[in-house]
Amino acid sequence: MNVSRHDWSLHRKGSIDQQRHKEKVRDAIKKNLADIVSEESIIMSDGQRQIRIPIRSLDQYRFRFDPGRQQQAGQGNGKSKVGDVVARDPQPGKGNGEGEAGEEPGEEYYEAEVGLDELAQLIFEDLSLPNLEEKHQAELETETVRFTDVRKKGPMSNLDKKRTIMENMKRNAASGTPGFHDLQTDDLRFKVWEPTVRYESNAVVIAMMDVSGSMGDFEKYIARSFYFWMVRFLRTKYNNVKIVFISHHTEAKEVTEEEFFHRGESGGTQVSSAYELALEIIKQRFPPQDWNIYPFHFSDGDNLPWDNDRCVQLVNELMQQCNIFGYGEIREGHYRSPSTLMSAYAKIQDQKFISVTISDKREVYPALRKFFTARGDAVPKAP
Repeated sequence: MNVSRHDWSLHRKGSIDQQRHKEKVRDAIKKNLADIVSEESIIMSDGQRQIRIPIRSLDQYRFRFDPGRQQQAGQGNGKSKVGDVVARDPQPGKGNGEGEAGEEPGEEYYEAEVGLDELAQLIFEDLSLPNLEEKHQAELETETVRFTDVRKKGPMSNLDKKRTIMENMKRNAASGTPGFHDLQTDDLRFKVWEPTVRYESNAVVIAMMDVSGSMGDFEKYIARSFYFWMVRFLRTKYNNVKIVFISHHTEAKEVTEEEFFHRGESGGTQVSSAYELALEIIKQRFPPQDWNIYPFHFSDGDNLPWDNDRCVQLVNELMQQCNIFGYGEIREGHYRSPSTLMSAYAKIQDQKFISVTISDKREVYPALRKFFTARGDAVPKAP
């Protein structure tokens, strides 16, 4: 097998360009995750269909004919480097601010079609359940990919270039012609991976959501958006994690997943009722010596004033049994001050207590990252 020494990629330039384009799509998606995570069309999807994501300024590489807009010649001075800007297109057109149509051309964008599972992998790739501890039982399965072997046959995408070059040089040296040349099929080496299952200690996540009358459309949408991605994260990275759903107003009750995401409620707010039910469920079904326990609660913070001290007491009781406690407060618009409930939680100094305030839908993704800090990293302290 003879391959040019100057450029191995000449014979597969098309696939390289395609792969480069896929990487650009991936990078563009990752840079816009805050907008994508809060996209209503994704949250309301059935979880199966392809998602079309508009990505600006993304196009396949190609030569384009200049229709006379540039008057100068195109040569450089011989000192340019990869990445230097050599020319700029005209800026996209805008309206005139008075409701009339603009005269300049608009900015083009590329629509990337991405499956929800693929999108979930990009969102969750560096997230994990924080502070996961060893327990008496280990039933929580996590799938990983492990490098296992190097073989002489395999797909070209798995070609190990370094080992291939070393094998070629070893063969040539043994034959008395040292150096890298005359590549043969026997020189090729391919990496081999295989999926492995690792068993970790049991984990249960308790999802609590305020469904009282003070929770408007925005507040309910934000809470459900967070829990939508949380549930997908848990089921993407962990096979046997348990999830308990609790809805509350002045009273709390355990509900099904379908009811949790689609059922509306009204009435007043007594947050302590949710925490009391969570403690009761833990006592009856999830003993802390056997389970890693993660309670999360989302609310607008409009609680009965006399109930706030009781909530602080119950949160402290939960943290004695749990790995972390996550509280998310939804306050639409940056002008709104923290609630009396959040002010009461400011007294809590335990690092297991993690809180976020969300006033815009783009803040759902940062909240997800703050709660699910990768294992081994420091858990963020409550603000």
